[in-house]
Amino acid sequence: MLLCWCVFQAACVPVVLSNGWELPFSEVIDWNTATVIGDERLLLQIPSTVRSIHQDKILSLRQQTQFLWEAYFSSVEKIVLTTLEIVQDRVLQHAARSALMWNSLPGGLFTLPQYSSSLADFPFFYSSLGIKPVPKFTAVIHAVTPLVSQSQPILKLLVAVAKSQHCAQIIVLWNCDKPLPAKHRWPATGVPVIVIEGESKVMSSRFLPYDSIVTDAVLSLDEDTVLSTTEVDFAFTVWQSFPERIVGYPARSHFWDQNKDRWGYTSKWTNDYSMVLTGAAFYHRYYNYLYTSYLPTSLKSMVDQLSNCEDILMNFLVSAVTRMPPIKVTQKKQYKETMMGQTSRGSRWADPDHFAQRQTCMNKFASWFGSMPLVHSQMRLDPVLFKDQVSILRKKYRDIERL
Repeated sequence: MLLCWCVFQAACVPVVLSNGWELPFSEVIDWNTATVIGDERLLLQIPSTVRSIHQDKILSLRQQTQFLWEAYFSSVEKIVLTTLEIVQDRVLQHAARSALMWNSLPGGLFTLPQYSSSLADFPFFYSSLGIKPVPKFTAVIHAVTPLVSQSQPILKLLVAVAKSQHCAQIIVLWNCDKPLPAKHRWPATGVPVIVIEGESKVMSSRFLPYDSIVTDAVLSLDEDTVLSTTEVDFAFTVWQSFPERIVGYPARSHFWDQNKDRWGYTSKWTNDYSMVLTGAAFYHRYYNYLYTSYLPTSLKSMVDQLSNCEDILMNFLVSAVTRMPPIKVTQKKQYKETMMGQTSRGSRWADPDHFAQRQTCMNKFASWFGSMPLVHSQMRLDPVLFKDQVSILRKKYRDIERL
């Protein structure tokens, strides 16, 4: 068995010759998709059988071996967790994961049955089922600043988002230490506005799986984010094509700092990125459940103590699950990372501890995940005819070019 694991780790395809041998986790894993199984009584036929396998089939087998290795066997912790999850599926058979969940990305450990036993509730299986996300989203605005003026950015943001044709509702997470404003202080909108009081400075509360979120798509927003209705509509249209990823505007990147022998974080404008911050981004609501139920308390407590890094942690989680980068839409330079409880009055760009904290978070998160899950990308999606020399009337998202 140890030899078999070495073969998996080397991205090779095992040839199993042992009649009646029960392979590990065979209750849920389809080993026919990752191994060549032969009859030990026909040893002389094995070489010709192996040579007859087409290269495309070999590639498929190798890809599956790598998926199984990384998902279930690459550490003692994963072996133990896989065992426990299989036992749980035995006990709770009504909520047991399907074979497709166990044998395709992201794997059984990332598709928690407590969330749902239906494939249609997970973004990873939309394409295989031939379905599309519900064409509506729920906007969640994280509010930490007292409402003292009708000209504050949060009110303008609320109006702009509510005008979107795809907006089903808006949830305001009131994580301010000041009393909740009276209802008449909030602007009238064409969609329901739900205000939920949270605990001040608990950053992870923005990713709780609130029962009020009934749509597949969540638009996560900081209170001082500047977005137009057109920008919201376009980003949501892109997300509908990539429902398993984070799709949004503010992009950041990571790098390996050889001088310090550690991971670094940068907000410099370059040709690539590896994170899209959740101050203005769409993602599937399942990630709220995964963030709350899968990640350890130690990481979430660190985020809450620093009042920082919850956006980085969400990017780590989604990239670890999908093994793909997020998607940035349309160039936008207005977004800035702001301090807890501050908007235009002060920026964390002037805080020397801000980037130091984020770099510490990066390395702490990478240590827990066991590797760096973030993936670099150079792709940016813009509307068709974006900044082309054609009539503005021909452009569906014409207001974006004027920004």
